[in-house]
Amino acid sequence: MKISEMMTEDSVMLGIKAGTKRQLLQEMADKAAALTGADSRSIFDTLLERENLGSTGFGSGTALPHGRFNGLKKIHAIFAKLSAPVDFEAIDNKPVDLVFMLLSPEDSGADHLTALAQISRILKNETLCQKLRQINKAEEIYALLNNEN
Repeated sequence: MKISEMMTEDSVMLGIKAGTKRQLLQEMADKAAALTGADSRSIFDTLLERENLGSTGFGSGTALPHGRFNGLKKIHAIFAKLSAPVDFEAIDNKPVDLVFMLLSPEDSGADHLTALAQISRILKNETLCQKLRQINKAEEIYALLNNEN
């Protein structure tokens, strides 16, 4: 599955000024709702429920909150670059400034796992993450993410 199948340039959020993990998830849920037509509150609640099982903070300043949702027709990804890192309770206890959120249909099964694996490879690539931190234009971030397929 290609990044371009999961997101568009509009799915890139820059300069997020969330002070907490909850604020960040809410802001990303609002953006996801605007892009997908799904309910912002149910997106937020599902993401928070997943975070309560264990943080999706990968380490090295990255996180991959995700969930499955009833009513979605396809997988959606949203990328956020924060203006200042937030505590995400990551495995390395370092704050997070790059976040990829993945929303999948309830019945997506293997496609959900494939998308999670693809995005996790991106977030574990330290060279790529450094490039993402240096770019400040949504279209350039989107292009870079698509080149990593």
